[in-house]
This record gives sequence, structure tokens and C-alpha cells, in this order.
Amino acid sequence: MAQSDQPLAPVRFDADAGDKLSALRRTKFVATAALALCVVVFALAKSFQSSYPWLGFVAAFAEAATIGGLADWYAVVALFKRPLGLPIPHTAIIPENQDRIADNLGRFIEVNFLAPEPVREKLGEVDFSALVADWLADAERAAGLSRFVVRLVPRTLAAVQQSGLRGFVTSRMLEQIEKVPLAPLAAELLSALTDDRRHQKLFDEFIKVIGRFLNDEQALATMRDKIREELPSLFNLFRADAYLLKKIVASAGSLLDEVRADPDHSMRAEFDRFAQGFVEQLRTSKQYARRAEKMKRDFLARPEIRALAGDMWESLSLFIEQDARAANSLIREHLANMFVEVGRHLAGDAQIRADMNQGFVMALASFVESQKSGVSKFIADQVNRWDLAQLTRLIEINIGRDLQYIRFNGMIIGGLAGIVLYTIELLLPVN
Repeated sequence: MAQSDQPLAPVRFDADAGDKLSALRRTKFVATAALALCVVVFALAKSFQSSYPWLGFVAAFAEAATIGGLADWYAVVALFKRPLGLPIPHTAIIPENQDRIADNLGRFIEVNFLAPEPVREKLGEVDFSALVADWLADAERAAGLSRFVVRLVPRTLAAVQQSGLRGFVTSRMLEQIEKVPLAPLAAELLSALTDDRRHQKLFDEFIKVIGRFLNDEQALATMRDKIREELPSLFNLFRADAYLLKKIVASAGSLLDEVRADPDHSMRAEFDRFAQGFVEQLRTSKQYARRAEKMKRDFLARPEIRALAGDMWESLSLFIEQDARAANSLIREHLANMFVEVGRHLAGDAQIRADMNQGFVMALASFVESQKSGVSKFIADQVNRWDLAQLTRLIEINIGRDLQYIRFNGMIIGGLAGIVLYTIELLLPVN
């Protein structure tokens, strides 16, 4: 048997190994005493058989029981050591086959316990998502997780700053923004506003602005001056400018009141047509698309944009660092509440839990599948490194008591066979 150059690993015994060893010793003593008793009974029965013929059955039983007991004693001892220290072939089976036992044990566990189907079946019995949900829903655990995350964020930002990743991310982000067609995107955004006529709120604001303009004294005075400049001097003598201004303001105010009160006013319908037409032009017009792309490129090319991105990064980093050091961290508090809320939602959503459990099973099963050969080798290496004497002792302590009962069975079966054979001998005719 090849020995490893690594130091021998101690074999760990169970906490009740002492009790098992005492039971084994008692069973060994009883089995040996029973064997000795068979020898004594055989000798006595043979001695008095001439006077008491029926003792022939006792002698036959004791003789065969002794032979059976000795044979089974030899078989049990041969598992762990050489009987009487004699170099008999195929004895000391366990010590002599440590390497083979180690390799076969590793392969057995790999094939039978770490096979894909049993692993998936066993993992499927575990509700991983419920464990995650219960863990997150606990406020104390969620607070601890948030503290851990908040401690990591400033270090992550510092690492990003030192690695130059910030500039790379900023450049890539601007490049991706530049690839996005602006006109169709704007059309889709505006469509979301016009689908349920939310753009009419903008029209209402426009009406309010005009109403405030018509009630502004300075604006009215300016309009009156413009009207006076356009009217002949004769009309100004009769204060026609004030009359016209009053009529214009009154008519405009009345019209605005009508539009404000009537959601189906013709001016609102006209604004609907204008908004829908503008959205359609944004979506289909190549001219609008070219103008929008030029405006986007000019905007992104300005150095102020990159400087703004850098300033935003610095401000974010500073805020996170200061908040992480604060006793009452807002980020930490919001994260803890978020984790608790996630745990509660997860506990109440059976579909998400099922999807999560399936993901856990697939991930863990794939991991076990990729590592099971390593587990097999690890088990084989560990068994090979075990101290041989201790390994033999461990096996004998755990199964030796059951093996001793084989000796009892051997004596009983042998004795019964002896009686049968003795009976047949008596029944056979003597020549």
C-alpha cells in the first residue's frame, strides 16, 4: 500500500466512542466465553457418551459449534488484522486495502450521492426563498446588512476613482447616449403624454400665462402705447386706444374663460391636432431627425457635460462618505427599510419564490456537478491520510459489535448442522 508523504490525519471518534468500545469488549468476551464453553461441553460429552448415548447429540452440537465459532472468529479477525499474527493471504483486509477503499468510497459517493438527479431532488426540498425572505424581513438582520453595504460603498467608489473606471464609464455612457436616436425617443415620450390628453395640462398653463398677461398693468400700458402709435391722431383725441384695448382684453378674457371651462372646446381640439401632428413628424420626418441628432451631438460635445458628470460623481462620493460616517445615516436607514420590505414582498409572492428556488437549485446543482470530482478526490485523499491503526479502530468500534454476533450465529448454525449430520450418521445402515 502506497503511503503519502503528507502527515497522517487523525481520525475523529464520536462522542460516544467510549461506550461503543466498552460494549464491543463485553460482546467479544461473551463470544469467546461461549466458544470456550463449547469446547468444554464437547470434551465432557465425549467423556460420558459411552455411559449416556444421548450425549452424542450434545457432543455433535458442541463440536460443530466450536468449528463454526472458530471459522467466524477467523473471518471477523481477518477483516482488521492477521489472525494470531500469521502472514496468511487475504487477511488484514481493511489495513491492506486502504488505498482501494479510499478510491472506491470517493467514487461511490460521487456516483450515488452527488449524481445530478439526487442532488436536484434534495435541493428541491429546501425552500431557499423562504429562508431569504425570513432573513431579510427581520429588522435587526436587515439593519446589519445595510451597515455592511454602506461600509463597502465608499471603498468601492474609491477603488473606482483610483482605477480610472469613472472616466471609462462616463465615456461609455456618453457614447451609448449618442447612439440613441433622439427624435423617435422624443416622439414616444410625447405620445405617452398625448394618449390620455395630459398635454392639455400644458395648454391650461398656457391659458393661465395669457390670463396673467392680460391682467398685468405694465403689459396693458405697453399694448395701449402700441395701439396709439398705429391709430390716426384724430382717434387718439377720443381715447380710442383705451376703448380698443378694453375690448381686446374683454374679448380675450371671455375666450379664455370659455376654453378653460369647456374640455371639448375647438381651441383644445386644435391643440390636440397640433400635438399629434408634431409627434408624428418627430417619428417619421428625416429633417426633424437630422436636426435632433445634430442638437444632441452638439450638446454632448460640450466640455461642460463631461465636467458636469465629474462634478456629479464627486458630489455623490462626498455625500455617501459623509452619510456613511453619520450616526443617523439616511442611506443605511433606507437600505434597512428596503431589505425588510423586499423580504415581506418575497414572503407574499409565491411565483417569485418558486422562480428563486428554481434558480437556487440550478445554480447549486451546477456547482455540485462541477465540483463533485474534486469532492471524490478530497474524500479519497482524506481516507488515505488517516492513521491506519486509528482507522481500523474506528471501523471496529462502529461495526465490530455486530460482527461479533456473527460468531454467535456461527456457533448456533454450526451446532444445529452438527446435530443434523450426527442424526444422519445414526440413521445410515452400518455395514
